[in-house]
Amino acid sequence: MEYEIWGGNLPAVTMKLSRGESVCTQSGGMCWMTDQIDMMTNAKGGVLKGLGRLLTGDSLFIATYTARTDGQEITFSATIPGEIKMFEIGNGYEIVAQKGAFLCSEPDVEITTDFTVGIKGGLFGGEGFLLQRYKGNGKVFCELDGSIREIDLAPGQTYKVDTGNVAAFEGTVTYSVEFVKGFKNLLFGGEGLALTTLTGPGKIWLQTMAIDELASRIIPFVPQKSN
Repeated sequence: MEYEIWGGNLPAVTMKLSRGESVCTQSGGMCWMTDQIDMMTNAKGGVLKGLGRLLTGDSLFIATYTARTDGQEITFSATIPGEIKMFEIGNGYEIVAQKGAFLCSEPDVEITTDFTVGIKGGLFGGEGFLLQRYKGNGKVFCELDGSIREIDLAPGQTYKVDTGNVAAFEGTVTYSVEFVKGFKNLLFGGEGLALTTLTGPGKIWLQTMAIDELASRIIPFVPQKSN
């Protein structure tokens, strides 16, 4: 599969499909395509896996697009400003990403629900109780928020990350939550109750923008309906 990621900080990915090649996305995720592509929609993996996707911010149903002839093109775009990142899954290599990150993938990539470790991780880890884990084989494309920094953690090396700035990490990285210490830090530090800790070995991808924080900044400027 050939692909091009384009569009700067309002990115999209265009794929060129050969005859018989397929790509999957959540229902409603396609922007445009050439006319020799068939679409089939179902709850890929069954209803339970579909519900898992729903809980992690994606659609219950998955649409599969398959080219009838060579040279067909299809485009998917991100829903917010940021970057589209391609991960190659296979041979036990897995990626864990923030909920709602899935944009599209090859058919043999499986999306499962990943629970954060412990009750405090779910309550204060910035992504709720649920993350997305990608396994299987093939390419998966994720939409990440803002600008992205890739960091390669050595074994035992730890990064402490503010809530919502964890975009994705390799399956070898350990995810946990550490409460902010000190009463003054808690009240006046501006970082909430806890920080996410990511411990190597493995790569992590951190994002400069958290969509919930962006929304909280925009909401005060949204006109309100008068009675």
